[in-house]
Amino acid sequence: MASDRITSADEPRSFLATPSYLRLWFAGGIGNAMRWLELLVAGIFTWEVTQSTVLVALITVARSLPMLFIGTIAGVVGEVLNRKRLLVIQLLVMAASSAVLCALAFSAQIRVWHIALAGIVAGIVWAMELAVRRRMIGEVVTPDQVGPAVAFDSLTNSFARVLGPLAGGAAYQTLGLGGAYVMSATLYFAAGVTIGGLEFRQEPRRLRFGRIAIDIAEAVAARANPAIFAVVLVSIIMNMFAFSYSALIAPIGLDVYRVSSTLVGALAAAEPLGAIAVGIPLSTGWLRLNGRRALLRGSLLFLVALATMALSPWYSIAFVLLLVGGLGTAAFSNMQTTLILTEAPLATRSRVMGIVTMCIGTGPVGVMMIGVLSGQVGPATAILIMAGLGLCGLSLVWRKLIKM
Repeated sequence: MASDRITSADEPRSFLATPSYLRLWFAGGIGNAMRWLELLVAGIFTWEVTQSTVLVALITVARSLPMLFIGTIAGVVGEVLNRKRLLVIQLLVMAASSAVLCALAFSAQIRVWHIALAGIVAGIVWAMELAVRRRMIGEVVTPDQVGPAVAFDSLTNSFARVLGPLAGGAAYQTLGLGGAYVMSATLYFAAGVTIGGLEFRQEPRRLRFGRIAIDIAEAVAARANPAIFAVVLVSIIMNMFAFSYSALIAPIGLDVYRVSSTLVGALAAAEPLGAIAVGIPLSTGWLRLNGRRALLRGSLLFLVALATMALSPWYSIAFVLLLVGGLGTAAFSNMQTTLILTEAPLATRSRVMGIVTMCIGTGPVGVMMIGVLSGQVGPATAILIMAGLGLCGLSLVWRKLIKM
């Protein structure tokens, strides 16, 4: 347990007086910004070299697929090993990976398979995000501050999703691929140093490989809670059918709307900009969400906005629709973490986070689907089909939760 946990929560933003929270917040903001920066520049580079939407989708898959296969194991590891040490290692590994890509880019030896391999490394690291850093947020603030603290962290991640693609598009256009990775390596290293000074106490346990299956089974049993069940199912739907649209941002921006790399970055930033509009009142306590209902309604809003965006022939309207959809993703992302931190038993919390990570890891299935569809019917129609499937799935979940 962190040594500087707040003892009073009289003020809505009192969690910001916790040094440990601020360090975790900074590392999360940097990590998420660089994640989206790298995703954008990798997509642009792959598209320019290959002109293949399938390969662009595969690059995105490489970053997400490890979450599907090792998400549950990451939850077990985050439960028993020292979470601070794990987080420092994660950030330094990402810094090293970006530095290698930077060197390859400046020497003109970089290839698409290098980008894909680095994406797999990133996917392994990001499989630990919920079970380690997000879990730690719930440990360094008082229980009644978990909601606002998570909302502020989610708000920051929304800013990161804006700044990351914008910085990536601008850096790629002005400095090239190598310049983008210089920025990434430097900031990852700074985040790692920041977490190194974190005051955090935890009683780690020995990792028993023979018990991994049992530990995972105990976490799966937590799905009997309707709120956790909702998070699991909606996370699958959103990551498979909704967020897969991001894999086609580069092709739809460059080929359909015929805009510059900078405007492609702006299109990628539209949805998180909308999330910021809701994230600010959530993090200050001015707005409170109603658990499962907010999770479902926010997801519904984004899927409707995404389907409508796919029908737009104009860049400006597509930007506005994604902006509106971001209002829904703010509710989804905030409730996805808050419901687990407030509903899951403390003894299995990281393991339940690992289950949710595995659900997020279903995203590559959607990316492959949308990539293949795009090759057959074009990026806009592919997004429309996937959003429609997501709406069908969400309606089924809604009916199931009503029965529960």
